Amino acid sequence: MSDHSTVEVPAEYSGIRADRVLALLSGLSRATVRQLIEDGSVTCREIPIARSQKLVAGDVIVYPTPEPPEALGPEILDFDVVFESPEAIVVDKPAGLVVHPGAGHGTGTLANGLVDRYPELLEMGEEHRWGLVHRLDRDTSGLLLVARNPQVLQFLQTELKARRIGRTYVTLVDGHLDAATGTIDAPIGRDPGRPTRMAVVRDGRPARTHYRRLAQWAGCTLVEVSLETGRTHQIRVHMASVGNGVIGDSTYGKRVVGDADPGRVWLHARRLQFPLPGGDDQLVESEISTDLAASLDSLGEPVSGAVDL
Repeated sequence: MSDHSTVEVPAEYSGIRADRVLALLSGLSRATVRQLIEDGSVTCREIPIARSQKLVAGDVIVYPTPEPPEALGPEILDFDVVFESPEAIVVDKPAGLVVHPGAGHGTGTLANGLVDRYPELLEMGEEHRWGLVHRLDRDTSGLLLVARNPQVLQFLQTELKARRIGRTYVTLVDGHLDAATGTIDAPIGRDPGRPTRMAVVRDGRPARTHYRRLAQWAGCTLVEVSLETGRTHQIRVHMASVGNGVIGDSTYGKRVVGDADPGRVWLHARRLQFPLPGGDDQLVESEISTDLAASLDSLGEPVSGAVDL
């Protein structure tokens, strides 16, 4: 990002959502506006705004002026493709790999590696994220779904929004979970005190996380988690909100001293279930990565439950 720009809200836009207003007044795409707001870099009265915030006439929005994007270049990168069809692929993403270019990550992303192996994804364009149906954080490992043409991308994005794509994760969290299963139903939005973070907030976007306890040790619990929604950092925020922050998560959770801390967020996208146009549902699974397996080995036998990953 370079210099900042400002726009003043005219009377006819009073009461309209901030993300829509900024897109209309700035000429930026809705996707770019959404990312800028989620990054906490769009302000009004020196306070970061929320996407759904209603603005009034005379409000002045300050936002970074995006630099012209560089063309995405193919790069040879190390990642596994565990499912492939003419319509879609599933990548088993290693931890530490950024999914797509952004601030500070213009090269070396999964998107760069994808267009090297599947050149047709370049035609999907930046706004479509080169076929990426959803995202994983840099330090999260596991399964990621990618469409290979615009029609399938639209189909899968519609299925995701309708909650017909199943995403299951496994995570190690601090402390004990008394209930064997449960649901965390709490809205997530920008943390008003720390705008670079997310939090459970009253006016946030609806978010639901289902969990199932797998195994427990003296100070931590292995949990299987399925998402009903897909908010930014949803699992990390929700688990921390109930006092069971994700091990290795220095932003929301708990860093531990010893071998159980893998040196990154203990979170792995383990299973994907998704439909393809005109076909049956596909089920793809991924084994946990070696660093997470070593973490569990360091804990020894669980006090209850079993590790079967």
